[in-house]
Amino acid sequence: MDPILGFMGTTNISHNTNLMIAAAATTTTTSSSSSSSSGGLATNQLSRYENQKRRDWNTFGQYLRNHRPPLSLSRCSGAHVLEFLRYLDQFGKTKVHTQLCPFFGHPNPPAPCACPLRQAWGSLDALIGRLRAAFEENGGSPETNPFGARAVRLYLREVRDSQAKARGISYEKKKRKRPPPPLPPSQPTISSSPN
Repeated sequence: MDPILGFMGTTNISHNTNLMIAAAATTTTTSSSSSSSSGGLATNQLSRYENQKRRDWNTFGQYLRNHRPPLSLSRCSGAHVLEFLRYLDQFGKTKVHTQLCPFFGHPNPPAPCACPLRQAWGSLDALIGRLRAAFEENGGSPETNPFGARAVRLYLREVRDSQAKARGISYEKKKRKRPPPPLPPSQPTISSSPN
């Protein structure tokens, strides 16, 4: 059995896609309550990143199982990843103004508008990074990783640029802080004392 499919087939939830988000929320609640009840004595507790990566991987697996027709991970392509990202937009919380909106390009609009809520670019970018890592950790090869497909990278760039324009926010790469240049060696001061 394919190790990726074996890992993804560990949960069995009904084929209702709305339950997928509820399952992820339940997993979050269950894991946080169980870790607090154990008193933090477990030595193999996963980091927050690892827990999120596992939840994202399970959610994507559920999405593939709910897909009509159901998809195996080995047949998943960049196009299916894009379909998944567009599906997630319905659960977004970031207001993205349309070009017809009077607040298009304003970072802090003064009044509410009817523009759609979307997933923020940063959230999608982080999600793809976690799923890309999870794919390879679960036996997938980097060459066949659908999360690293060119179409996915182009889609993320397009979302970033359109949200930057719509929200009036620039997504520039953070400048790396460079260490201050070393101070020149101090030279001894020659004092002129009267003889």
